Amino acid sequence: MVKILFLHPDLGIGGAERLVLDAALAFKRKGHEVAFYTNHHDPTHCFAETRNGTFPVTVVGDWIPRSIFGRFKAACAYVRMVYAAVYLAWYVIPVEEPTIIFCDLISLCIPFLKMARGPFRVVFYCHHPDKLLTSEGGFLKKIYRAPLNWLEELTTACADKVLVNSKYTARVYQDAFQKIKDIPDICYPSINTEFFNTTVPKPLKEVVPVGLDKFIFLSINRYERKKNLQLALRALEHLKQILSESDWNRVHLIMAGGFDPINLENMEHYIELTDLAAELDIEDKVTFMKSPKDTEKVSLLYHCKALVYTPSNEHFGIVPLEAMYYKKPVIAVNSGGPTETIVNDVTGFLCEPNSESFARAMSKLIWAPELVDKLGEAGRKRFETKFSFDAFTEQLDGILNRERQIISEARAIEYEQRKKK
Repeated sequence: MVKILFLHPDLGIGGAERLVLDAALAFKRKGHEVAFYTNHHDPTHCFAETRNGTFPVTVVGDWIPRSIFGRFKAACAYVRMVYAAVYLAWYVIPVEEPTIIFCDLISLCIPFLKMARGPFRVVFYCHHPDKLLTSEGGFLKKIYRAPLNWLEELTTACADKVLVNSKYTARVYQDAFQKIKDIPDICYPSINTEFFNTTVPKPLKEVVPVGLDKFIFLSINRYERKKNLQLALRALEHLKQILSESDWNRVHLIMAGGFDPINLENMEHYIELTDLAAELDIEDKVTFMKSPKDTEKVSLLYHCKALVYTPSNEHFGIVPLEAMYYKKPVIAVNSGGPTETIVNDVTGFLCEPNSESFARAMSKLIWAPELVDKLGEAGRKRFETKFSFDAFTEQLDGILNRERQIISEARAIEYEQRKKK
């Protein structure tokens, strides 16, 4: 058994949070001891594993502001993570003596973690280079971002091992960080199927006021503009033009997503989407849900007919895997990580990011119910073959064992050097 510490900026509800929790579950399954350290953890807005005692969670640096008058969010996030890293280096690592420190999202913490003495290894999981996630800005924005972007590459190179979530992200990583010569390892995320297997789906009426006689399309994504959720609404409106009146009467879209009440963009975008639904005259065809509980998400996946996944150039995408596990076809944009998880016309449809293409794919499923079952079965088989939790666990365990071997070799070399002295 070894000890593994996770350092993550905000243990809320999102794909990055699900990934680190699943990694922790994988390590725990192998008998290792795991603990989380984070800048922020709200028990009312998090995954169950961080509030039910599955893992100990320690909050460090939440007193540091997230922004300054609504600006400098990235800089504040960097400062918060550096503070947490220094705390670990001074007070935690010398006492806990971890073998691995697993961090993600913000690489600036890595050199500060390495201030601590001890034969531990730092593994950094790069979901996507942060420098590529920021929105375009003017001259002042470029000046502000320049040192942050430079620091990101410099500190990412300090990690002992870098993992990425897809071949797509590996290519983006190498293009973005051309000074880093080491090639990252690809570690496909998975999902905690044990939770799905032991959770009994609730009747749909207990989750949303929608009848089972409806052909339900489901969208699960955080309420963020980069997720392109408007595409789902516009595709639904376009679908109305394609279907007969009787088929249209059966259609319903459920939009469920992570909603943090202290996140301004979440609040703004939720209002934008509800306003757009009203503008498109499809309000009665859409049900919006904020931060569904894990048990509610299971029920939505179980009762829906298909998943509509709208982000472009998504780094990987956990939700399509969850839908595939529940034998649901996935309609997604033909770019990024979904091109590695979804096989077009076999497990779902890869579409151009426009309403016409999505609506056309949605109509195929409505007109051919047998196609829903066929694609769903193929999706489940692909999940079991390539993205199962067992495969994810073994991959992480292999990485851990290699890092342990490096530590052992380093200790042996140090011992020999001491003997010579």
